[in-house]
Formats: sequence, structure tokens, C-alpha cells
Amino acid sequence: MTKKAQKFRFYDVQHLVDEYPKAFYYVIIGERSNGKTYSALHLALKNYFEKGEQFAYLRRFGEDIRKKQLSNLFSSHEDNGEITKMSNGEWTSVDYTGGKFRLMKVDEDGSIVYSEDPIGFAFDLNSMEHYKSISFPKITTVIFDEFLTRYSYLPNEFILFTNSLSTIIRQRVNVKIFMLGNTVNKYAPYFSEMGLSHIKEQKQGTVDVYKYGESGLEVVVEYCASSSSTGGKKSDVYFAFDNPQLQMITSGSWEIAIYPRLPVDYKPKDVVQDFFIDFDKEILHGKVIVKEGYTPFIFFHRKTTEIQSDNDIVYGQVPDANPYHRVSFYNHKDKLSAFIRNCYATKRIFYSENEVGEIFRNYLIWAENESILRR
Repeated sequence: MTKKAQKFRFYDVQHLVDEYPKAFYYVIIGERSNGKTYSALHLALKNYFEKGEQFAYLRRFGEDIRKKQLSNLFSSHEDNGEITKMSNGEWTSVDYTGGKFRLMKVDEDGSIVYSEDPIGFAFDLNSMEHYKSISFPKITTVIFDEFLTRYSYLPNEFILFTNSLSTIIRQRVNVKIFMLGNTVNKYAPYFSEMGLSHIKEQKQGTVDVYKYGESGLEVVVEYCASSSSTGGKKSDVYFAFDNPQLQMITSGSWEIAIYPRLPVDYKPKDVVQDFFIDFDKEILHGKVIVKEGYTPFIFFHRKTTEIQSDNDIVYGQVPDANPYHRVSFYNHKDKLSAFIRNCYATKRIFYSENEVGEIFRNYLIWAENESILRR
């Protein structure tokens, strides 16, 4: 089911909760600095002050939840007086120390006073194993911030994520998970693992709802409307360069790098080896090209039809018994795998379009993680 998303002002997550109260996951993607994190934190504060409920703020790495990174997480809520207003004047700010968020104020005598109980906790996926024996019965809001990245994901990251949720949720069904991401990578492992099959084609400014049989699980995905539809953010003037990667900042378009194109025309006789990469429901056709006067190189383009022959070399994500099918060229010592590794290291891989380069880049990230798991 697809609906139109909220029109841009600053983003407000409350409209999703109001319209889809039975959902467990709210996946919210869009341009940078449109208010996703502010809004989710505002909801967490509201739940605490109105119902005494706590929140969990989740990030990928331990470095992301250190005091220097999170000490200003609520600075906007402090500066605009929201904390003072929501607490009826009792508190003015939020302190972050030792993985815990506590309310704070300065008394008339200048002494600093902290709330006895934390209003929330910060966790990183890598360290959740240490919390398995601890209960968090008051946490009802989980905010996984910046869950999309253009860089490396953790090996088995989706499993780490679900294990983290299990530690927090236990046997309850009153927890809502907000996954917030800038549009930096449309081939993130979360999309395939969660069965978000339409997300790569989802139109900006729409909401899709996924249901999973009779399980009762409901996932809401919003691709936020662009600020440019209402004149944009004032700061967009700083990023008005003609570069497709910057459109993620100014309009929420998916970030795609500029990849090298074919340096020279080739003829069929110049192709000495064909192979394929089957990744995230996309198939790339790779060609090893040996042309007189040029160092041998690889050219990738999309394959829009199914792979026909069982004798074709295919690098995929699922192992099988076919000797021509390989999970990753990192784990094979054959000549082709070694050649692919060498071409990548020496920048001798070219692409028919930027989207093809983006697919291959994400396959490399996945394959490297897979190689680590198999060591």
C-alpha cells in the first residue's frame, strides 16, 4: 500500500504514529537535516513526560555513542525551550554520561541537579552482547539513527540489530522502532533482510506499508518529501554544485557517486571472459576486455534477462553446488577472481552508468564482510 507522505516543513514523525498505530517499525529516509532525528527525540521526550517511558538511542559503533558525540544530542530541544515546556518548568536540559540520558537543571544556588532515573540509554550494535542479562522494561521507543551508510556495514549487521532489539524488548509488544537514514545507499542490507522489496522504486514523498502474512508485523516506510518542493532549506545554497552526490543533502535523492565510464570502444573479439554478479536482485554483466594498446580491464553493465547457462561464472550471495557459482571473489584463488581483485585495486574497472558502479560498490562491501565471516 502506498500513500503520499507528509509535506515538508520540518519533519514530524508523529503523523506516522497517528496514522499507523499498529506498526512496530517506522523506516524514515530522506535528505539530511530535515528534522528526522529531532522529531524522533521529541516523541521520546513526550513519551517520558506524559507516560514515564524511556527510550533507546541506537548506533552502529561504540565511537558513535561516546560523550563527545552525544552530549549535544538534545541541544535544539534545550535551545527552543521544549524541555522546559514539556516538564512544566522542572527541567531545562539533558545530560549524557555513561550511556545514560538524564534530565538536568541549575538550581538558584548554582548547583547542578540531575534526575534520579535516566530518561533513555545509548547502545551500539557491537556491544549489545554485554546487556543480555539487563532488563529495560521502561523502554518503549527505539531510535536507530543513521542506519544507512555508504561505508562498511558490520558483518551480520542485521542479526546484530535484531539481537539488540531482542535484548531491549524481551517479551513485550509495546515497543516501537524508528529507523532513521539519509538517502546515502539504496542497497543497504536492511532492505533485503526486512523484505522491503519496493524501496528502490519508491517515489519521494510517499509512504509504503509492508505486512507479513498473519504475523501481525507491520513496517511503515516513508521516503520524506523534499524540502525543495517548498523552496528548500536556506542552507541549500552552500551545496548547489552540479554533483549528483550532493542531491541527497538538498533534495533527498539517493546519493550516487560518479563512476568511471568505458575509456575506449571494444569489439566482441576483445572480450576474453564473461562473468556475472548477482546481488540484491540486480544482475551485472562483467566483461574482461583485452584490447591492443590498453592494459586489460573490466567493464560492467546491467543484465536485464535471467542468466541462461549453468556454465556461466556467477558471483552471488547464496552458496550452491554448481562449481561455476561463487559467493565472493575474495574467497577464491582462481585466475579470474585474482584478476578482478587486481583490476579493482588498480582502478581498471569501468561502468556503463553510475547506478551500475553503485551496485558493484555495495556488492564489494557485502563480499568483504562475507569474507571476514568465513575466515
